[in-house]
Amino acid sequence: MENRLESILKRYNELTEILSSQEVLNDFEKLKTLSKEQKDLEETVNVYKEYKTAKQNLDEAKTLVNDPELREMASLEIEENTAKIEELTAKLEILLIPKDENDGKNVIMEIRGAAGGDEANIFAGDLYRMYTYYANNNGWKIEVINETPGASGGYSQVEFLIKGENVYSKLKFESGSHRVQRVPSTETQGRVHTSTATVAVMPEVETVNIEIKESDIKMDVYHSSGAGGQSVNTSNSAVRLTHVPTGVVVTCQNERSQVKNHEKALEILKMKINDEIMRKQEAEISSERKNKIGTGDRSEKIRTYNYPQNRVTDHRIGFSIMELDKVMDGYLEPIIEALITEDQRLKLEGNNE
Repeated sequence: MENRLESILKRYNELTEILSSQEVLNDFEKLKTLSKEQKDLEETVNVYKEYKTAKQNLDEAKTLVNDPELREMASLEIEENTAKIEELTAKLEILLIPKDENDGKNVIMEIRGAAGGDEANIFAGDLYRMYTYYANNNGWKIEVINETPGASGGYSQVEFLIKGENVYSKLKFESGSHRVQRVPSTETQGRVHTSTATVAVMPEVETVNIEIKESDIKMDVYHSSGAGGQSVNTSNSAVRLTHVPTGVVVTCQNERSQVKNHEKALEILKMKINDEIMRKQEAEISSERKNKIGTGDRSEKIRTYNYPQNRVTDHRIGFSIMELDKVMDGYLEPIIEALITEDQRLKLEGNNE
C-alpha cells in the first residue's frame, strides 16, 4: 500500500511543478485537465501525509519508552498514534479503491409509473419531488427533458438532467424498482395498496463515440404536452426518436424549437445506447463478482416506502429508516451513505480476494 501511496505523492508533487509552468498556464484545456487530476489526488495525499506523521511520531515515542522520566508520556504517545494509524489506514484503503470514472458526472434520470395504475403515476411524481428536493439540498440544478403527466396526477414518465458536483457518485444506486405501500387517495375502504415506479440513472456522457446511422432512426414530431401554461408549445416541436436496431426511444419536448429538441434527443439517444452497452458489459461480469450492490436493472426491487409505518427499507443492504416523511422531503443522505459504505466494503473484500 505504501508503494502506491508514494507513487501518488510523487505524481501530486510533479503536478504542482507542471501547473506552475508557463506552457500549461497558457493552455486552458491542459490546465483544466491537470488541475482536475491533482484535485482528485489531493485528499489521498493529505491523509497519507497525516499517516506518515503519525508513523514518525510512533517511532520516536518507541525510542523513549525505556526512559524512566519519559516512559508515561511515551506510552500515551504510542497508544494515541497507534490508534490514529489504524484509523488513517482504513481511510487510505477506501481512498485507494479504483474510482468509478463516471462518479463526477451529471446524470440523466428517468422515472416511470409501473404497476398500480394512477397510484403508480402519483408515486412516480412523489419520487420526482423527492429527488428534486435532494438535488436542491446538494446545490444541484434540474432540467426537465420530457414529461408525460398522469391522468390523476404525478407522471407516467418524466426524464430530467441533474447537474452538479459528483451527482452520479450519489445517485448511481437509485436505479431499479421502487415500491410504495399506502392507502391511495382514491381508496374508499381504507385499504393499503402496493404500487411501483421504476427509476433509471445514466451518467451524462460529454462525448459519446457512438456512430448512429440516420437510416436506423425513426423520427416523429407532435405537439408538446406538459403541465400546461405558456411554456407548452402549440406547434409540432416535440421530437420522438426511435433507434430501430436497439428499440431505444427518446422523447424531447422542453426546448422551444423542433431543431433544438432534435439535437437534445439525439444526444440523449446516444447516452441511452451507451448505457445499454455498459449495462450488458456489466451483466456479463456481475455474475462472477460479489462486490456489487444489485444490478441496476429496473426490474430489480430495491426499496420499499411503507407509509403506515413511516418506514423506508432498502432491500439490497437490509437498511431501514423510520423517517419516510423526511425522506420524501429529500432527506436521502442516510440511505445513500449506507449504500456507499456497503459498496466500499464489498470492493475492499473483492480487492482482498
